Amino acid sequence: MRLLLDSHVVLWALAWPERLREITRSALASPENEIFVSSATLWELELKRAKGKLELPQNFAAVLREQDFGELPVLWRHTQAIHELPPIHADPFDRLLLAQTKEEGLTFVTGDGWCLQYPIALMPA
Repeated sequence: MRLLLDSHVVLWALAWPERLREITRSALASPENEIFVSSATLWELELKRAKGKLELPQNFAAVLREQDFGELPVLWRHTQAIHELPPIHADPFDRLLLAQTKEEGLTFVTGDGWCLQYPIALMPA
């Protein structure tokens, strides 16, 4: 399985894995699965760090690499696919992650109830 992690799931997986459902923790730990973090997620988290709302390690990207999380860049086709999504959720970062999930044939791992309403492959966190 190829999984794309929502921003909060990245943080939970690294710092508070007990917040994740057992099946989700198992999926993240399985060497058979590929785990991705979008560059948009890093952008979102860095914006929160800059506002003083979040503490992150200085080189957070290196921490993600150490966890064998793959980097998913934002491509033009991802941004164009946003308009194909139903208007369920207004958060621009989440909408981009949902479009990336759809375009790349991934499963989106999230605990966000709004995101869980989309007609794409989903895994509740």
